[in-house]
Amino acid sequence: MYCDFYSALYAEDLAGPYVGIILKQVQNLGQDFSSIYIGGGTPSVLSSELLKKLLTGLKKFIKKGAEFTIEVNPESSDKEKLKLFFDGGVNRVSIGAQSFDDKKLNSLGRIHNAKQAVEAIEFSKETGFNNISIDMMFGASGEGLKSWEAELEKAAGFDIQHISCYSLSYEKDTPLFLMREKKMLASIDDEVVASMYRYAMSYLHEEGFNHYEVSSFSKPGFECAHNLNYWDNSSYIGLGPSAVSYIEGIRSENVRDVKEYISRVNKGVDFAISREKLPPLQMAKETASVKIRTKEGVDYDWFKDKTGFNFLELERSALEGLAGQGLIEYNKKNIRLTDKGFLFSDTVSSALL
Repeated sequence: MYCDFYSALYAEDLAGPYVGIILKQVQNLGQDFSSIYIGGGTPSVLSSELLKKLLTGLKKFIKKGAEFTIEVNPESSDKEKLKLFFDGGVNRVSIGAQSFDDKKLNSLGRIHNAKQAVEAIEFSKETGFNNISIDMMFGASGEGLKSWEAELEKAAGFDIQHISCYSLSYEKDTPLFLMREKKMLASIDDEVVASMYRYAMSYLHEEGFNHYEVSSFSKPGFECAHNLNYWDNSSYIGLGPSAVSYIEGIRSENVRDVKEYISRVNKGVDFAISREKLPPLQMAKETASVKIRTKEGVDYDWFKDKTGFNFLELERSALEGLAGQGLIEYNKKNIRLTDKGFLFSDTVSSALL
């Protein structure tokens, strides 16, 4: 595992009750969603019967024509399940390919191989999906710029609509982190990682992809609507263990255990383990911090309408320093990341908080 998100081994006896609980919660919410994203794990591992039940239930609560995404891992996505997704109303599939190199996949701890990653893409296209996204990882131990260039060229050659490129980070206490600490994995030079990211920006632009967010590249009109909602710091509802919701300035996180989550919902007990009401100033600063990740940056008029605050007055102390480092460019109307700023987006985001 290279991330520290909550995960658990698949348990057949919990899968049915869990799907039932999610559908019960969706029904109780009683609204049409502007987007639905089934992810946070490996939904494609569910049986065909449970997937059909889940999709049938969810389809009733999404606006007509809205984006409906499901995450799939190559090892658990075959033609039958992809057709089930498509027939069930899903119109966007996000494939956790990560790499098309078996050695690299093995170093990342992935259980699929390059052939399965390619097949997942091809099967999705054959099924009828015309909005396909893949995740790619760069900066793995032993990886070089040339191999990353070859991987991106292969990815772009599939004629897909969206590519997410993530730099490998070693989250504390994950297996990869511990392996690196024990010197079982060689570190990769920061400048090499930076050159990989710069190549992704230039090459994918040449291939017709719009770099609309720090890690996201899409063909025109295929930006991920669900994620854009996050970058606008707008409300969203997260269902399931460890999921986070953000509604009218209140952020909450669900309990991080499947059994306990099911139990609490069934008993009508609060399933959130934390809940925080954000003060208006903090909400405004967080809005600036996430919106700056997008290619368009922060429009001051939009920010004032969204938060009630004047952006330049609120963030003036940070702007001169960031501009002096060449990380941002700003004028009387808006602020954006520079190409260098995209390399240090976390630095810019933190400075605006």
